[in-house]
Amino acid sequence: QVQLVESGGGLVQAGGSLRLSCATSGSISSINVMGWYRQAPGNQRELVAAITSGGSTNIADSVKGRFTISRDNAKNTVYLQMNSLKPEDTAVYYCNARIDRVVVYNYWGQGTQVTVSS
Repeated sequence: QVQLVESGGGLVQAGGSLRLSCATSGSISSINVMGWYRQAPGNQRELVAAITSGGSTNIADSVKGRFTISRDNAKNTVYLQMNSLKPEDTAVYYCNARIDRVVVYNYWGQGTQVTVSS
């Protein structure tokens, strides 16, 4: 069982920056993929960025060049640095941990609200 706790959301003006953090209850090095997803009202949850245990990253086209994902294994924490924020980035952001064994385990945080005002 993995517990995820997000922090860092809030209200920011367009063009501003926020950094989201996701702290895990266990060793992050045992997690195959850590990711950030977001869900705006009326929309499906979508992948924003993901990072593997080896450090490979996958960034959604809609945020490429503005958002960066990173992980600190010593702190068991994953970060999402969000720059040049736009009103369309407004959503609840969720941290995800995926562990691939014989079956795939997916764990989710409680979500953190990001609101970008125009």
